[in-house]
This record gives sequence, structure tokens and C-alpha cells, in this order.
Amino acid sequence: MTSADRPATRLATRLSFLVAGFGLACWAPLVPFAKARLAVDDAVLGLLLLSLGIGSVLAMLATGILSARYGTKPIIIAGGIGLALILPLLVVAGTPVALALTLLAFGGALGSIDVAMNIHAVEVERAASEPLMSGFHALFSIGGFAGSAVMTALLSLHLGPLGSALICSALMLIAMATTWPRLLRRAQAQEGPLFVLPHGIVLLLALLAAVTFLIEGAMLDWGALLVIDAGLVSEARGGIGYIVFSIAMTTGRLGGDAVVARIGDRATLIGGSLLAVAGLAVLLLAQNASVAIAGFLLIGLGASNLVPVLFRGAARQTAMPTGLAVASITTAGYAGVLVGPAGIGFVAHAVGLPAAFWMLAALMCVVTLSARAVTRNT
Repeated sequence: MTSADRPATRLATRLSFLVAGFGLACWAPLVPFAKARLAVDDAVLGLLLLSLGIGSVLAMLATGILSARYGTKPIIIAGGIGLALILPLLVVAGTPVALALTLLAFGGALGSIDVAMNIHAVEVERAASEPLMSGFHALFSIGGFAGSAVMTALLSLHLGPLGSALICSALMLIAMATTWPRLLRRAQAQEGPLFVLPHGIVLLLALLAAVTFLIEGAMLDWGALLVIDAGLVSEARGGIGYIVFSIAMTTGRLGGDAVVARIGDRATLIGGSLLAVAGLAVLLLAQNASVAIAGFLLIGLGASNLVPVLFRGAARQTAMPTGLAVASITTAGYAGVLVGPAGIGFVAHAVGLPAAFWMLAALMCVVTLSARAVTRNT
């Protein structure tokens, strides 16, 4: 039987992650245009954007079931092409209802490719003699940088939202055409139950994924406000912390496979989570902007390889079919991004934003304490 780990399948997996990150990031610069076109306020826009998250979660749940029967190749192709074809429709949707439905479909495409590409990555890495998962996830981050940069550059050239979206869609279609023939035909297609409730070690992996993604969401939604409220930076410079966090996250993942190969999954989980906790402490205790930025840097480096290790745990466990386990972990992580920052808002309202961030540090300690359990066989 031909090995699942070949240069072609590695390339296809990397391109899948790249397209997913690129497609999602292309939408962000278009949000202000959608708001102006529909003449809606922030509250209505927030509800519309929620459609993307709902579509993603629903698709993630379905993808675990579909990939268990049909494999990941058709789902990756459908998800990637879906992102490319739906992106221009987001630009021309003329009513709030139309935009909500289009975002629902866009989220569905994103959620399906997200789960399927991780299942495919697990299969490729399992056949390899070295860790690969961190590098795959790094491509998602790079795709995010590239998508926002390309879309912003095209808009700055006055090509208009539709023209810019069409160009970005064409780039994604080219990438998917390259990916199509190189994907594994059989990745994770299996007989047996199509749906299994998360249980055993998968439940713990999903919880840890939710915590890790919650930290990422908190950095995006609340990090700037934390340092601004503390008087460390001005409002105009509030986003610097997240930029540093994102760069550190991407850099950590690019080098993460080498780190895991040297020290192993357990040490990576323990060291990474403790580094993230230290970064949160530095951020919360900072008395000037430079120290706070160092905190963002440590959090990004520490958290960068936690999720790839958790997905690798899904490949090792035997409590559930691998595809369903990956779907459970992905869905839990995405729920952490969607629901977690709102929860932080409620906690911050009650006890203050710094206290909410100290709670995040405590949650990250759960990852440290669980490292032995989720890497028992390594």
C-alpha cells in the first residue's frame, strides 16, 4: 500500500491549511464595506457575523460524520472551492437576510475544510517518521496574514470590493486545483458508527482545545483593551500586542515540529502551557508597554504548539474513530473562540478585566496538569 506520507500529500495538506486561513482572512477587510452597504448598526452587524460561526460549528459536526464514511478528499475540495465561490457573494449580498445566509454558507465551507484538513493531516503525519502537525497549522496562520494583506492591497489599489474578492477567489481556486489530485483518496474513510458522543480521553482533549482556543480569542478580542485600560498604550497602538502575539504564534509553529521531535509531546504541552501562563502573568503585572508586549510574545510562543499536540492525541487515542475525535476537538476549540470571549466580557463586568485574565491563566494550568494524561502512550 502506498504510504500516506509523500511530498505530494504534504503539499496538498499545506495548501488546504493555507486556503482555509486565506479565505477566512479575506473576509475581514470586507466587513466595513458590508456594514456601509447595508446601513446597519454595530448590534445588527454583530448578529450577522454570528451566522459565520453558526455555519462553521454546524458544518464541523457534520464533517466528522461525513468523513467517517466518505473520507476527507471530497470534503476538503468542496470546502475550499466553496470558500472561493462564496467570497464574492458576500460582497454583493444586498440585504441583511441575504448576507446572513451567505455568511452561514461561508462558515459552513470554512468549518468543513477545517475539520477535514485536520483529519487528513493526522493521517499524513501518522505515516511520517517525524512530527508535521505544527508546520501544517503554521500554514493556516500564514494564509491568514496573506489573505488580509492581499485583500487590503487590492482594495487600496481601488479595484473595488467585488474585483478584489474575485481575484482572491481565483487564487484560492488555483490552489485547490493544485491540491485536488494530491489528496489522499482513502484518508479516514471507515466502516462503523457515523456518530459517537465525545467520551473518555477525547472529552479531555476537546476541553483542552477549548481552553487553548479561548486564550487565542481573548488575545484578539480583549488584549488591546486590557493594555489600554491599564494606561500602558494609547488606543491607536492597542493592536500592537495582538500583532506580536500572532507573529510569535506563527513563528512558534514553524519551528514547532523540530521542538516536538526533540522533546516530545508531553514536554511540549507542559513547557508551552507554562510559558503561556508566565506570559499572562507578565502581561497582567506589566508597568510599561515594553513589558506588556513581552507578555504577548510569551503567550504566543507558549500557545503555538498546544493545539497541534492535541490533534496528534486524537490520532493516538482508541476511544473513538479518529475522524470523529478530530471533529469533536475542532468543534470544541471553535466554540471556545466563539463563546469564550463573550464569557470573558461577563466576568470582566463582574470582577474586572484583569481578574478575567487571571482566570485564563488558571485555565491554562489545566493544560499543564493534564499533559501526562493526554500523552500517556508517548
